[in-house]
Amino acid sequence: MVYVEDDEIIDERFGFGGDTTNNRMELTALIEAVRLVPAGTSAVVYSDSNLAVRTINEWAAGWERRGWKRKSGPVENLDLVKEAYRAYRDRPELELRWIKAHVGFKWNEYADELANRGRREGG
Repeated sequence: MVYVEDDEIIDERFGFGGDTTNNRMELTALIEAVRLVPAGTSAVVYSDSNLAVRTINEWAAGWERRGWKRKSGPVENLDLVKEAYRAYRDRPELELRWIKAHVGFKWNEYADELANRGRREGG
């Protein structure tokens, strides 16, 4: 992930999770993004994972009301879903938005390269 202000990199992070899934890594990245942006700083957090963004922005509130259950079964990656949902709920100055992947958005492409670096160096 990359934290950018005025088209300049402020900070960046990447990592690797050996025995994991893409969805777990996407949720982990959303959690880490909250930690990366200083508290009280307004920012838009972009993710090219529509599933992760919709999970936090649309579905998690209903799952929480139902005791962290989906109508059709268990919530997958519940530990990370809870953590990410609470992190964004507690940071109203952060807006989480989906962005289409691989369409030339400079900082999304950069973050993708960081993720690939994490896979190369960690695996």
